[in-house]
Amino acid sequence: MKLKTHSDQMGREVKIASPPRRIVSLVPSQTEFLLDIGAPVVGCTKFCVHPQEVVKDIPIVGGTKNFRFEKISELQPDLIIGNKEENYKWGIEKLRKDFSVWMSDIYTLDDSFEMMSALGHICDLNDQTEAIIQECRDATEKVKDSKSGRVIYLIWNKPWMAVGKNTFIDHFLAHLGYENLITEERYPELTTEQITDLNPDEILFSSEPFPFKEEHLSEARAFWPNSECTLVDGELHSWYGSRLRYWNK
Repeated sequence: MKLKTHSDQMGREVKIASPPRRIVSLVPSQTEFLLDIGAPVVGCTKFCVHPQEVVKDIPIVGGTKNFRFEKISELQPDLIIGNKEENYKWGIEKLRKDFSVWMSDIYTLDDSFEMMSALGHICDLNDQTEAIIQECRDATEKVKDSKSGRVIYLIWNKPWMAVGKNTFIDHFLAHLGYENLITEERYPELTTEQITDLNPDEILFSSEPFPFKEEHLSEARAFWPNSECTLVDGELHSWYGSRLRYWNK
């Protein structure tokens, strides 16, 4: 088997079968992209739900933070693809001992385009990849600065958890034209009173990872009558693969 050396987005050199024939993907947004370009994905996580008609037949290797190592070994992947934020360090390091593991590290749209380009090149599926990247560029450019206002983007309930700095979602909120009022990094917990004090123009309730529904908005409007409360598609705001092109749908 011919091996080629590729750099991943964490700056690590990875020797990978050229092209890989058995890929395990540990990140939902990257699984969708790999399947969209026709890559040979033989294993994925229970959270990998797109494209539905394809992924339903792919073996599940656990979650993004609790891998089933025996199942992964059974699948004999020649490449595993993960992400620095979404996967857990201990699990990734364990997999590195036996498999080629390519890691993404994504905070911006440019990072996402770079990830897709790199994986397309690794899989020798460049034409399909470039077509999808262009669709994503066109779709995200059309919504640039289409929004406005001071916002808080909530991802969890009891306790409230919000999106802060140094995240892809924060970058994308700015791309849309919003001002994120959360200045802490990552995903801080907030009290109802803290959100009240910040006095956002709009509070965005993500459909994932906590599945906010209209019933949660009714409660929230009682807490924050001066803020517009809006349900948003969490996949569109946080999936940094080919789902970005759905901003144009």
